[in-house]
Amino acid sequence: MRVKVIGSSGAEFPGHNPPAFLLDNVILFDAGSITNILDDKAQRKIRHIFITHAHLDHIKSIPFLADNIIVGGMDHRVTVLSIPPVIQTIKSHLFNSAMWPDFTVIPHPDNGVLKLVKLKYGMPVNLNGYSITPFRVNHTVPSAGYLIGNAKKRHIFYTGDTGPTAATWRKIGDAEINCLIIDVSFPNGMEALAIQTGHLTPNLLKEELEHFRHIPEQICITHPKPQHLKTIKNELSRLHIKNLIVLKQGDIIRV
Repeated sequence: MRVKVIGSSGAEFPGHNPPAFLLDNVILFDAGSITNILDDKAQRKIRHIFITHAHLDHIKSIPFLADNIIVGGMDHRVTVLSIPPVIQTIKSHLFNSAMWPDFTVIPHPDNGVLKLVKLKYGMPVNLNGYSITPFRVNHTVPSAGYLIGNAKKRHIFYTGDTGPTAATWRKIGDAEINCLIIDVSFPNGMEALAIQTGHLTPNLLKEELEHFRHIPEQICITHPKPQHLKTIKNELSRLHIKNLIVLKQGDIIRV
C-alpha cells in the first residue's frame, strides 16, 4: 500500500495543511486539503473519499473539488463515504444550496458530481482490492477511524481525530495493525484541553499503545497543532518509540 500525505496538520497555518491521505492516487481519507495542493491531473484521479468526521478541517476541500469537476469539464464522479451522522451533516450543512451548491444533484439529480454513501461501524467496504472498515473512535462529534487491509493481510489504521479510545482497539480485535496513523494534537502540558476536545498528547499516545498486543511497525503522527509542533516532537522523542514519525505534507507511507 502506498499512501501520500496531502496534509496532516491540526490547523491551517502557513506551510501546514489540514488532513488528507491519498491511497494509490484514487482513494482519499479526509479532505482538509485537496484542491490547494493537488494539480488538475491528480484531482481527476480521485474516485472515493472516506471522511472520519464532519469538522471543517476534514471536509473543506470537497466543495472546491466538486466545483473543479464541473468547471473543468471532468466527466468522472466522486463517492463520499462515512457513517450516517457525518453524511447527514455534510448534506444538511454544506451541500444545502445555501452554504454551497448541492453537487449531489448537479448537473442532474440522476448524475450528481457527488454521491453520498452511508457506512456502518464494523462493516467493511471492498474497493480497488482493499477492505475498508469504519470503527468508532472517541471524538467530540460522531467519528470513524478506518482499518484498511489488502490481500496480503497488511493493515493501516487511520484514527482521524481521537482522544483516548481503548474501546476501538478492543473492537478491532485480532487484526494486526502494521501502520498506525494517529492523532497527537497537543503537547503534554495541554492534556486537559486535549481530552476536552477529543485529541491526544504524547503521554496519552503512550497509554493508547499499551492496549496493543503487537506495536505497529510504523506509527505515524498526524494533526499536531503547528504552534506547538516543536514541543510535541520533543516530547514524542523522549518516549523512545521505535519507527515513530511526525508526518508532513509530501511524505509517502509504504506498508
